[in-house]
This record gives sequence, C-alpha cells and structure tokens, in this order.
Amino acid sequence: MNRQSVTSSNLRSVGYDNANQILEIEFHNGGIYQYFDVPSTVHSALLSAGSKGSYFQTFIKDRYRYRKIR
Repeated sequence: MNRQSVTSSNLRSVGYDNANQILEIEFHNGGIYQYFDVPSTVHSALLSAGSKGSYFQTFIKDRYRYRKIR
C-alpha cells in the first residue's frame, strides 16, 4: 500500500485502501499498523486534522480491529 508522509510528531505516513477500507499508519517509532473497516471519511479527516496524533488517539486507536505488520 502506498502511504503519504504527514506532518506529525507521532505519525510518519498514512495510506488507505478504499476497496477494502484498510487504513495503514506508519509511526515514527518504526511500527506499521493496519486498521480494518475504517470508513474513507475517517481517513480524510485524519489527513486534514490539525493534530494527526490527537485525531488518531481519539477516533482510531482502540476503535478498529488492527494488526501490526512491522
């Protein structure tokens, strides 16, 4: 999945697979996680959020199934 770099102290890059509703996030600590059944509106809102880390903590973390891929 292609990810785009984001400006954030916590997140390095974000990608989204629209067909499968998978949100992929790479963190500055090197971890890469995929979150499942994430609506495209959540992906869009994450990219436009003033604080991507805060948006992630509030609206994504612990709300969607996920797996660590690295």
